[in-house]
Amino acid sequence: MLLRTVAAAKPGGVVAESGTGSGVGTAWLHSGLGVGARLVTVERDQELARRAAGVFAGDSRVSVLTGDWRLLEPHAPFDVFFCDGGGKRDDPGRVVELLAPGGILVLDDFTPSAEWPPRFDGEVDDLRLFYLTHPDLDATEVLTTPASSAIVAARRQAPR
Repeated sequence: MLLRTVAAAKPGGVVAESGTGSGVGTAWLHSGLGVGARLVTVERDQELARRAAGVFAGDSRVSVLTGDWRLLEPHAPFDVFFCDGGGKRDDPGRVVELLAPGGILVLDDFTPSAEWPPRFDGEVDDLRLFYLTHPDLDATEVLTTPASSAIVAARRQAPR
């Protein structure tokens, strides 16, 4: 429901997903996609990408790309970016740059931490800290299950 909600918040926007996988996240984003919106998703695994493309073949608003997450760059800036695959860990600065002002970023698969700074496996979680404290983002962490969390962030309209 979170992905449906963020897609619905940008009814004419450009929605992106890194890491199509089996298409579950894509389906949630698609369920909130406005009539004037576009959804572009990328998957490295050719077979998974082919299957997802088949599911969404009847909707011209959806593009499924096969390859590295950087194939999304020509479609930026994004009003919504669900970064579930490449980019989240290997180039977090670029992930933030691909967001439009006011754009929403969703990053999942974190392990909740009750401490500050957030910790994972006894160490400071530098990746989570990067997103939660980035000067161009207003970000928060939300529980998605008792054992997992997501970061939801909005890119500021102008630098502070």
